[in-house]
Amino acid sequence: MINIFQLLLTDPLLNLLIFFYKLLFDNFGLAIVGLTLLLKIVTLPLTIPSLKMMAKQKDIAGELAALKNTYGKDKTLFAKKQMELYKAHGINPASGCLPQILQFVILIALYQVFLAFLRHAESSASGMNSNLYFDFLKFSPEEKINTTFLYLNLAKPDPYYIMPVIAGAAQFVMSKLMMPKQVAKLEGAVVKETEEKKDDIMYNMQKQMMYMGPAMTVFLGAKFPSGLVFYWFLQTLFSVAPQWILTKKK
Repeated sequence: MINIFQLLLTDPLLNLLIFFYKLLFDNFGLAIVGLTLLLKIVTLPLTIPSLKMMAKQKDIAGELAALKNTYGKDKTLFAKKQMELYKAHGINPASGCLPQILQFVILIALYQVFLAFLRHAESSASGMNSNLYFDFLKFSPEEKINTTFLYLNLAKPDPYYIMPVIAGAAQFVMSKLMMPKQVAKLEGAVVKETEEKKDDIMYNMQKQMMYMGPAMTVFLGAKFPSGLVFYWFLQTLFSVAPQWILTKKK
């Protein structure tokens, strides 16, 4: 199974990364920018429908909150009414899962790619040649990988924790874009009017997740190679633009 994963994902990503590395003046940081942008463009057809679906869900937040207030005591009836509302507006709540799963799988593959870089960064880069498809991508026996970008060694964790904090902050901004203030206030107001305390707990959990995600990014980012954290920051940054455009259209 691992060999299939390597064959279908890890090796192609490694070759793409080396391609951008060679193209962009042997600069590992610029190579990550190029790879991230390419992956974002390739996965855009999957991401845009998901973002549109999320925008629709925000549009009906008031109606959904009203349903919760009316049918909240009867969970079965509320679930039925909720699905009827989703169906009426052409919303499939599960449609947003595929892009997130894909991003997670790519992240795992990139982690393995960066580990490969780490193994060969301080020795000969030619150790990766067996995984490279074309001769022009391969390294000479004496060639070493340049992992320096700004103040970072991208093959190692950020010693100053700056990149993990920036990545976490970008993720928080993205979360705020996905949950505009007027929607949050409306949902919060209706939840407080609901008699059942479970609704307050569910709402509070949703609010906490907006902070827990970035916090986990900072925590894990402090331990992972900074190149992986840099990719996660860029991936979030490149996600803000289409999300912002869709939000402004509403």
